[in-house]
Amino acid sequence: MSTHDKTKTTHGEGTRVYARAPGIRSSARKLNLVAASIRGKGAAVAMNQLAFEKRRVAQEVRKVLQAAIANAENNDGLNVDRLFVVEAWVGRTMVVRRMHPRARGRSAAIEKPFSNLTIVVQERIDTSEKETARQDGARPKPSPSTTKGQGSKSRTSGPSTDAATGA
Repeated sequence: MSTHDKTKTTHGEGTRVYARAPGIRSSARKLNLVAASIRGKGAAVAMNQLAFEKRRVAQEVRKVLQAAIANAENNDGLNVDRLFVVEAWVGRTMVVRRMHPRARGRSAAIEKPFSNLTIVVQERIDTSEKETARQDGARPKPSPSTTKGQGSKSRTSGPSTDAATGA
C-alpha cells in the first residue's frame, strides 16, 4: 500500500489535510463500514477505536489516518490534540479476476476487488476563535431560536386531541 499525501486549504474553514491510500485489497463495501465508524470523531478517539477493531481492513485505515495526522503536524503545523476526521471516503478501483477450476470441465470466476481510501482531517476551532472570526467580518449563523417561522410545534401522526374528543 502506497500513501499519497496532500494538503488542501479551504477559505473560511481552516486547513484540511488529507492522506490517500490507493489499492487497498478489500471491497469498498467492507472498507466503508470501518471508514464510517470514524467520521466526525477526534483523531485520538478514532486511532484508539481502529486499534481495537476486529476487522482486518481497520489496520489499513489506521495507517492512512496516521499519515493524515503526520501530514497535519509536519507539513502544516496543526495541533495534533485538536484534530478530527472531517471526511473519510472510499472508492472502487480495479478488480482482479481469477478462474477457479470446477468439476466436469467447468470453471468459476473469483473476483478480488481493490479500493481507494481518502481521510481528511482538520483542526477543531474553539468558540473563542469563532467569535474572533465573526468580529473580523464573517456573518454569524442564526441560532435555531432566532430563525423565523420555525416555532416549536410538535408533529403528531394521529388525529388532534380536539378531533378525537369530538369537540
